Amino acid sequence: MPVLEMYNKARDRFPEVTGLADKEHLRNWGEPDPEFAYSWFESLANAINKQMVKGTSPQEYTGVFQFLSSEYSEGDSEARNCIDVAFTENLFWQVSPEQAAPYWSMLPANLKDLYIGFHRKPPL
Repeated sequence: MPVLEMYNKARDRFPEVTGLADKEHLRNWGEPDPEFAYSWFESLANAINKQMVKGTSPQEYTGVFQFLSSEYSEGDSEARNCIDVAFTENLFWQVSPEQAAPYWSMLPANLKDLYIGFHRKPPL
């Protein structure tokens, strides 16, 4: 399953943000479960949103964004849909334009395109 593989890779490569996403997931969905990896990517977006609000440097998430950009470019339709719907559509939710701006500036172009394709405008 491609989303499960992407989930496992993300968890292995980004342990710090995985911990934040797991806490968010537990709060909204219950214990993280690989069977429901798709929803975990929504929790990942929400965890990053909380870090934006806290003023965490966007450089902390460059690797995550590059990873998801690459997975979107190289992945199959299931992985692409997961990144589009579960992650990107939820990114910047309830984040002020000022807090979103530094993250938006470093977001890869393909993820920006997905965001604008859904929301019809950037989060600024």
